[in-house]
Amino acid sequence: MPLRYKHYLLLPFLALVLIATWWAYAPGLHGGFLFDDLGSLPALGASGPVTQWATFWRYITSGTADPTGRPLAMLTFLLDARNWPADPFPFKRTNLILHLCNGVLLYALGTRLGKLLNIDAQRARCAACLTSVMWLLHPLLVSTTLYIVQREAMLVATCVICGLLLWLHGRQQLIEGRLKAGTLWSICGLGGFTLLGSLAKANGVLLPLYALLIEIIVLAPRRPVPTGTARRTHLILLAALAVIPTVVVLGYVFWTGLHGLWIGGPVGVRSWSTGQRLLTEPRVLIDYLKLLWLPRPFSTGLFNDQYIASTSWLHPATTPPAMLAVLGLTAGAWVQRRRYPALALAVLFYFAGQVLESSAIPLELYFEHRNYVPALLMFWPLGLWLTDTRQLRWVKVALMVVIPLTLAVMTHVRATVWGNVQTQALIWAHINPGSPRAQANAAEVMIQQGHAEEAAAKLESLLAAQPDQAQLAFNLINARCMSGAIDSADLEAARKAMRHTANTGSLFVRWFEQVLPMTMSGSCRGLTPSALLALIDAGSSNPNLQAAGQRQDRSYLRGLVALSQRHPYAALDHFVIALDFLPRPGMALRAAATFGQHGYPVQGLRLLDHYQEIPAQVGSMSLNMVTLHDWVLRRQNYWARELTQLRNELSLAAQGASMHTMPPMHSSATTH
Repeated sequence: MPLRYKHYLLLPFLALVLIATWWAYAPGLHGGFLFDDLGSLPALGASGPVTQWATFWRYITSGTADPTGRPLAMLTFLLDARNWPADPFPFKRTNLILHLCNGVLLYALGTRLGKLLNIDAQRARCAACLTSVMWLLHPLLVSTTLYIVQREAMLVATCVICGLLLWLHGRQQLIEGRLKAGTLWSICGLGGFTLLGSLAKANGVLLPLYALLIEIIVLAPRRPVPTGTARRTHLILLAALAVIPTVVVLGYVFWTGLHGLWIGGPVGVRSWSTGQRLLTEPRVLIDYLKLLWLPRPFSTGLFNDQYIASTSWLHPATTPPAMLAVLGLTAGAWVQRRRYPALALAVLFYFAGQVLESSAIPLELYFEHRNYVPALLMFWPLGLWLTDTRQLRWVKVALMVVIPLTLAVMTHVRATVWGNVQTQALIWAHINPGSPRAQANAAEVMIQQGHAEEAAAKLESLLAAQPDQAQLAFNLINARCMSGAIDSADLEAARKAMRHTANTGSLFVRWFEQVLPMTMSGSCRGLTPSALLALIDAGSSNPNLQAAGQRQDRSYLRGLVALSQRHPYAALDHFVIALDFLPRPGMALRAAATFGQHGYPVQGLRLLDHYQEIPAQVGSMSLNMVTLHDWVLRRQNYWARELTQLRNELSLAAQGASMHTMPPMHSSATTH
């Protein structure tokens, strides 16, 4: 006889699980900002504290990720801070609260799906509870929950579950003949929450695909909508809210892959082609599944830039088996969907959730947080099996206790690592010996701890194996400077890295501005202005670094060196060149303000004059958040006010300074 599960005992048990989840994650709440956090969250103070509507609209439209800019996620960050810099603790706390809420919602969804499969209501609830427990406590999800910026992925999970629950409710209303209510609930569920999910992160658009899978596997064979008006309404809603959006999304992915294969060669700054990415992702997916079903306390974390792409069908040798495994799992799930609907739905739901981030779209190859939404139903079949105690009764009861406890302990161990920035960096460097990001991060921690010589030795050996990794070269210079001096070999390694690196992003500018004061003060022997200029020259010879923004950065940095050497007119020439590459008001303000900070207000005014003489740029007509942000700034007259204010400040400063005759504006600086 099966065990009888008391409903009134499940809710206290779920509450106990939520408390256990908080305990498991608590050590990680004291960690710091990481990786992409520092690229996204500073927008909180980019145009002033978000304390009034004007700054609110500038902030909420400032996102650049996805065409939407992910404004829903940005909105929730205001719960934790209104300015930057900020304390990371409130952000992580909110993420954990959201994770707990998602666990409760998952319990509701699992219960509903179990009943739709004609499973006994008490067993359905217990299986849903176990599903939620295993998902909540799984250690792999630590790298989503405690990674602040991935609140984006967590909000998508919230929208997906809420959308499915409302749609299922609406569908039931149609079955019962309540056409108006059923239509409204369905539109709100699939239409409204697909939109909301997409405003959190692009993979929110996969909600219609999830609904289609549930319709085909669970609902159509067991809960068909009666013929007549209700059925016609249901089919129209399903086509409009699920089929058409799914076809559009899959068509976009297919077109992206076909276009990439047609062009061939590396994609943008990536070292791999579209074809190589398509060969690689099955290996990535199998690795994800291993982490889900064979969890462990430690994993590669955020730094996976060492992941080797498949260069052909047979290299590495794991490529064909991984592809066969993915194809076998998906095909097997589809074929067995009537016999094993829960298992089929869990498998197909998982692979559907990876359609955008693990296919042809040229994102980075590997990130653990991509499993947060796809794994929602991953443990549901296991929960159903455990609660069917007609066989192996006491074994299953024991597993119901052992599995959550084991997961909780592993999650607690992993969260403890996430709560200590130094330990985290060193462990990730040990686990990821081939990751330049992990090694550079660990080197920074070692330098901060006073182990500069040890960090330098490690970085030197890594650079010998990966000479094109600029971040390693820059950190090597930092380590040498902490020890007192750098030598010609260090500078040559940095020049070589700059000549061959695929992309420096904003790293070079941030590092340059950090070391320039040290260079001018002479506190690091061997690091001279000419050495820094040589690094700029090396970047100028790199064919990968010839975008207008990168050329602008190099000219701006030349100007900073000239200013530091008290050559304001040479700096003016360099800043003019930088501004001409990309005539943007932000660059004009930044460079002119730099003149003022160095005590050269007249040159700052001349630069503003030059900017105003540049013909107005035609704004982008693309339908995305960047265009909307530009419109908001124009609507608020933001740049005009900022430029006027800076001009007034420079004019006041210039009035108090002795006036010198300025030569005609010309460019004596060499263009690179």
